[in-house]
Amino acid sequence: MQIRINEIIVKKRLRKDLGDLTELSESIKKHGLLNPVVINNKKILIAGERRLEAAKLLGWDTIPVKILDNPTKMQELEIEIDENIHRKPFNPDESIDAFVKLEKLQNPSPIRILLNKIAAFLRKLFSFLKPKN
Repeated sequence: MQIRINEIIVKKRLRKDLGDLTELSESIKKHGLLNPVVINNKKILIAGERRLEAAKLLGWDTIPVKILDNPTKMQELEIEIDENIHRKPFNPDESIDAFVKLEKLQNPSPIRILLNKIAAFLRKLFSFLKPKN
């Protein structure tokens, strides 16, 4: 569900410093918002303040939301805490592996390029050979 950003009420939050939102904004611009912000049925923000602010920086008028129906104050606080502390960043080896894979996809070897062209040609050839019903 989408709602207008200016309808979301942001009350006092645990996080005091949102940090630099440049990278998050760039990611959202490139890939879209992967996780909606979370609000209660009164449109009060529960989780996703950085995503909300990044969307504002991008000039969005609306944003995807998940609406929780009548959560207790304790549930709202638990969700805000959980969203911010239960993330596990990549360890150094995982980060290196991720960027090596990305580099290979961004800059494939000449052999990989040739194999991809052959595979595309064969897919096209076989699509012509399939019987049409």
